[in-house]
Amino acid sequence: MDIKEYIRGIPDFPKPGILFYDISTLLSHADAWQVAMGRMARMIGAYQPDVLVGIESRGFLVAAPLALKLGCGFVMARKPGKLPGGLVSHSYDLEYGSDTIQIQDDAIHPGQRVVILDDLLATGGTLNAAIELCKKVGGDVVGTAAIIELTFLGGREKLGAPFEALISYDE
Repeated sequence: MDIKEYIRGIPDFPKPGILFYDISTLLSHADAWQVAMGRMARMIGAYQPDVLVGIESRGFLVAAPLALKLGCGFVMARKPGKLPGGLVSHSYDLEYGSDTIQIQDDAIHPGQRVVILDDLLATGGTLNAAIELCKKVGGDVVGTAAIIELTFLGGREKLGAPFEALISYDE
């Protein structure tokens, strides 16, 4: 099955000149979603993770079902103001401005093998920030992955951990 057939491209979203790769059409097709998660489970399982971290919000849609399939814990990396309790934060620069992501301070234990997931890798800024965040709490980030990689943006080269993608777009 060609997973790309189930990814919809939406031009000029969220702003003119951007082609948005929408996984909603993949999520709504039961067979394609099952195949995608099966393939990702094989990729991620090779890293023997203890916990999967999903980046808000579409990363949750990838990491949560994979955690169930692999028998791992699931941790949410979220924007400020979204998680209760003690938190650890990491701020990072974007093309225009900065952002912050957080996890709960007891969500990852020192030495746990962590794989971080999102729906898409573009420039790598948010995924790299999640790597740094997990390292702050002692996690051993053994891998990262996404359904889609936009290879022409070079995000993979900026990551401080191995990266896997289910599909890629070269332009």
